[in-house]
Amino acid sequence: MSKPQIPVIVLAGFLGSGKTTLLNHLLRTSRGTRIGAIVNDFGSIEIDAMTVAGQLGDSTVSLGNGCLCCAVDASELDVFFDKLTRPAAGLDVIVIEASGLAEPQELVRMLLASDNDRIVYGGLVEVVDAAEFQQTRERHPELDRHLAVADLVVLNKADRVGDGERRALRETITGLADRAAVVPASYGRVDPELFFEPRPRTERVGQLSFEDLYDDDHDEHAHDGHLHAAYESASFTSADPLHPRRLLDFLDSRPEGLYRIKGFIDFGALDPRNRYTIHSVGRFLRFYPEPWPSGDAERLTQLVFIGSGVDTGALVSHLDAARVTGTEDAPEEHSMWGVLRYVPEVSSDDLSEDTSEDSSESYGG
Repeated sequence: MSKPQIPVIVLAGFLGSGKTTLLNHLLRTSRGTRIGAIVNDFGSIEIDAMTVAGQLGDSTVSLGNGCLCCAVDASELDVFFDKLTRPAAGLDVIVIEASGLAEPQELVRMLLASDNDRIVYGGLVEVVDAAEFQQTRERHPELDRHLAVADLVVLNKADRVGDGERRALRETITGLADRAAVVPASYGRVDPELFFEPRPRTERVGQLSFEDLYDDDHDEHAHDGHLHAAYESASFTSADPLHPRRLLDFLDSRPEGLYRIKGFIDFGALDPRNRYTIHSVGRFLRFYPEPWPSGDAERLTQLVFIGSGVDTGALVSHLDAARVTGTEDAPEEHSMWGVLRYVPEVSSDDLSEDTSEDSSESYGG
């Protein structure tokens, strides 16, 4: 891959669920990660856009007076992406905050149909109001459909319901969300590591930054419950290469609640020149071959898994079974074909056609 692609996250949820609060939380806790936003208010006065613009400046694109999924098509959405992905913007991640009346599946389809090769799908995050979930579901039965295509569900305002009701809500939503991770939150406070890799805070001399001031003002709440307590993470390292077919079997059957997979994979003699970066969010999957860094003494597969309600021990155990441990276990060359279906660009014309045809199917929606 010649240059990193910018993940685009779709942030959806009904009116009042807390989408803008969550987005503002991500902005305050980005630790130097540069976030751009497309904010889609419904109405002529763009309150959400004004709120977010105070954080983002010229990295905000606002679309008011209509739902994004109805007001524009994929080519018009590319105009926004062209603005936010220009090199001068220097963004690391883009968030589309949909209107409370948008159809999230349509937004995902538009994103996957984009002609902008500088972006990659970063997941559909559905925000749910824990205190109003049952009433919202009765008034808007389409909520079930929205949850069914989500990659991550944030059960927001969880502090407004009791422990028993919260457990029952999480169980109900997990059943509706078709294997998606469900993470409880209050005031939209979700660990940004679920969405992107926050940069470490740099040393400062002199004037405090906005982040420093915000942290000081909210320090009394910061330790009420660590954000990372809402999810599990696991890592896997192997000096043995992985068998492509067995790895894909694992990915095809990845468990409920597993939201993100990131890292590098060694396929050994099947492609000795390249390691494969994996980008997986929900049901979306991509592989990116890139040359091994020069000077690396040891070639390792290194993966990180992030999710909620995941049996991390079982994950590692299943991946152990994908190791290639000897010549008798060596995979056939054609076993790489399955991996190449998820590579955005390959040299073979036939494989390029397969990849383009499969671009929407690999999301699973």
